[in-house]
Amino acid sequence: MGGLDRQLLAEKVAAVERHLGRVSERLPAEPSRLLPNTDASDVVILHLWQAVQLVIDLALAACLQLDLGTPENYGDAFARLRDAGHLDRELTRRLVRAAGFRNQVAHAYEKLDMTRVHQAAERGPDDLRAFLTVLERLAER
Repeated sequence: MGGLDRQLLAEKVAAVERHLGRVSERLPAEPSRLLPNTDASDVVILHLWQAVQLVIDLALAACLQLDLGTPENYGDAFARLRDAGHLDRELTRRLVRAAGFRNQVAHAYEKLDMTRVHQAAERGPDDLRAFLTVLERLAER
């Protein structure tokens, strides 16, 4: 990935990890304990949203750097990377769902299903990290 600055990527990866660390710190073990409009839910939602947004920004940049064209939307960025052979189908599906989570937080915060937020906070970080690993490998080329 010739045009992607490794230092910038490292900074973005560190930022994602900081956000995911905050999610992990505040996420209750049981979904029923993640209640709306509490400090814990605000921290979990805000930091998960920020981590997802950073990953989306990196996906958009990767599409441009790899000459995959300009994505039409966030999910399309991951689909373009999949179509170019950089992501597998299942990870792409989950990253597209993460982009949907980001949109829901941004546009319908008051209507969030806290059980789904808990699931996203438990399962999503591994997908975000898997994507970052793909980018790190591409940057090494």
